[in-house]
Amino acid sequence: MSPGTPYTHPIRTSELSGRKPQRFSLSPGADARQTIAAELGIDAVRKLTFTGELRPMGRHDWVLEADLGATVVQPCVVTLAPVTTRIDDRVTRRYLSEMPEPTGDEVEMPEDETSEQLPAVIDLGDVMVEALALALPLYPRAEGAELSQTEAAPPGAEPIDESARRPFAGLADLMKKQRDED
Repeated sequence: MSPGTPYTHPIRTSELSGRKPQRFSLSPGADARQTIAAELGIDAVRKLTFTGELRPMGRHDWVLEADLGATVVQPCVVTLAPVTTRIDDRVTRRYLSEMPEPTGDEVEMPEDETSEQLPAVIDLGDVMVEALALALPLYPRAEGAELSQTEAAPPGAEPIDESARRPFAGLADLMKKQRDED
């Protein structure tokens, strides 16, 4: 396992058959799921499966297509109460032996973000954890949790209300007053 990798399942690309797909099914145990949850900064990964195949695409390239299934627990962004989320995602990666190297100081992102250079070893565990990290809800919210309105002001001052925070809130009134004067 390489440093920083919470779960690993390496496959050497040189050992893959160029004629038929390599099927796989990963289902990490409780200890591995706990390590993955800690790495991702979430409370728990209750279930996790990654099932699919690596199949040849032409003579030297490979495509990985898999289904990611997970049940995760994250803290609510409002209340910090645990929020359980079910994730079902389709994962596609294309490993190209002839990937053009970017040149110049500024590089644009390619349109196909699923393509990457064919490595000597494809780590299915890394792909699974990366796909899970990308699929996690950014702002999990417990049912019924709402952001409340907070008002604060220095002693002796009135709190600023919503309309006072808008820089052009009084512009319509000012323009109407000017028209009335004309």
